[in-house]
Amino acid sequence: MVSIVFTGGGSAGHVTPNIALMDAAVARGWRVQYFGSAEGIERTMLKDSGISYYAVSVGKLRRYFSLENLFDPLRLLLGVWQAYALLGRLKPNLVFSKGGFVAVPVVVGAWLRRIPVISHESDVTPGLANRICSPFCRRICITFEETKAYLPPSKVILTGTPVRSEILEGDARKGRDFLGFNDSKPILLVFGGSLGAAKINDLVERVVGALLVDFQVVHVVGRDNIYSGRDRPGYVRKEFISEEFGDVLAAASIVVSRAGANSLYEFFVIGKPHLLIPLPLAASRGDQLENAGLFKAKGFSHVLLEEDLTDDSFLDAVSALQADTPVLRQRLLEFPRQHSINLIIGEIEQNLR
Repeated sequence: MVSIVFTGGGSAGHVTPNIALMDAAVARGWRVQYFGSAEGIERTMLKDSGISYYAVSVGKLRRYFSLENLFDPLRLLLGVWQAYALLGRLKPNLVFSKGGFVAVPVVVGAWLRRIPVISHESDVTPGLANRICSPFCRRICITFEETKAYLPPSKVILTGTPVRSEILEGDARKGRDFLGFNDSKPILLVFGGSLGAAKINDLVERVVGALLVDFQVVHVVGRDNIYSGRDRPGYVRKEFISEEFGDVLAAASIVVSRAGANSLYEFFVIGKPHLLIPLPLAASRGDQLENAGLFKAKGFSHVLLEEDLTDDSFLDAVSALQADTPVLRQRLLEFPRQHSINLIIGEIEQNLR
């Protein structure tokens, strides 16, 4: 039986593509295991999946000074040893890495075991973990053509990002029913990713009255982000939406979100008009700014920078997006779609040991 170890974590964006791939792998009768951190979001997201989960020590790849940086090399070395030992026991045919700092010890451990590794990069520019891992990988799958400029050409294959079936098959009626909404007004979906976005959350709380004049609003605030204000007719807040997210996304006329690559790709694939508020450079490595800038230039995305974010600028940007919706829907049809899951599964099959 083919046996695959998947790894990746730190945010939902490092996990959801793996879930789509693991579903396809299990459907083929393959044995699937997951390597992640002991307390990361990946463990939470997979706890009810039935997938065997193995925790390894990780060292966070910080870009700023912290006393923890002194201990992270030791944690990383421990993680490599743990992954090496586990891989020797499980004897997988291949490791698939979706990136994030948890992937580094697993990829290095697999390389030491001479187990083939395939990685996937979602962003336009590769993250630090994937750059560290690239010498140890046999193939590197990328989402966007522009990423080829940053990675070894002989290893790169354009696959797009695996998208979960519940996103592709979202049912707008079910989404409205889940939210308790009707057809009287268009639906605006606002979310800041799996961990939320405090500045966007606070702003929506302030301007929701103005938004409700033209929209029904669903506001996903992120796990453990409890706000004191109460829901009102036409306004629903959720900490997180899991299985129903595809239906809610289908029901939404427009979306406001951060500019994470996986969410972006989902918007492109299903043709959903969107306003991006990318994480600023002070809070990230700049990947979301690069993602947003590229696709604004291509005409696929509306963008509002956080440094320009005010109550009035937000309301104006939402109104502009709604007015531009017919043009954007037509333009998004031009985005090149890949059969991502089939392409990546094909690469896995060709590189099994």
